[in-house]
Amino acid sequence: MTDDVRYHPVPGTPGLVLGEARFSAFQFDRHYHVDYHIGLVTQGVQRQCFRGKSILLGPGGIALMPPGEIHDGVGVGDDGASYTLKTFRLSAELMRGFIEEVSGETADERFFGTLVEDTALAARFMLLHSAWMSGAPAAPLAQESQSLALMGALFARTGAVRPEVVKGGLSATHLRAVRDYCHAHLCEKIALDDLARLCGLSRFQFLRRFTHSAGLTPHAWLVRLRLERACAALAAAKGSVAQVAADVGFYDQSHFNRAFRTAYGAPPSAYLPAA
Repeated sequence: MTDDVRYHPVPGTPGLVLGEARFSAFQFDRHYHVDYHIGLVTQGVQRQCFRGKSILLGPGGIALMPPGEIHDGVGVGDDGASYTLKTFRLSAELMRGFIEEVSGETADERFFGTLVEDTALAARFMLLHSAWMSGAPAAPLAQESQSLALMGALFARTGAVRPEVVKGGLSATHLRAVRDYCHAHLCEKIALDDLARLCGLSRFQFLRRFTHSAGLTPHAWLVRLRLERACAALAAAKGSVAQVAADVGFYDQSHFNRAFRTAYGAPPSAYLPAA
């Protein structure tokens, strides 16, 4: 089997590069990185040696390697040494930003090479990785919310960074301001920064407080708002399906169709008036 390696810088997130590789012959000699690496093996097993210990990284595990940590990597297993590896490569600046937002404090990096065994968390990282590697346009609100939530969960599991305790929801005034902003800017790209700034909160604080108040993440709430507005526009014959999709903020009609079917069990055309 031929080795296959691909890398993908993530648009809109400077300092983040994704990697996806299938290795059968290649072995990583002892080396280090100048940035942070989060690694997940989806098929097969990789053995890593660092800080005088040896670990086996397989499905369900997450390896976190900070800058300067000397380690290696080689495939192992009874059925051969081939394995599939997915990586998130984060610059030190980007990681410090995550630490400060999640902890609410000045970044104090205390990471060592770590293996986290958490099947559910690994699955969430893999879903995000696959979505970004596909190259499909990503909604800023979804991308920022998912990455913040995942990094918060990873920090909590490693114990190296304590996520800020955020209790309670948004005030009625802030919740109304967020809703009014989303209604007014529905056809535009709405970022987590935009909504958090309305409330004078960090993105992490806003994500927690809004979800507590609304019962949905900001992205899920916004998608539903767009779909509800689309239903009304389609029923009133205010344009074609493609035009309505654009008017309510979906980046293409296929994305709109999938979201509509998921929400209502029918295609958008079902809402069009009979000829």
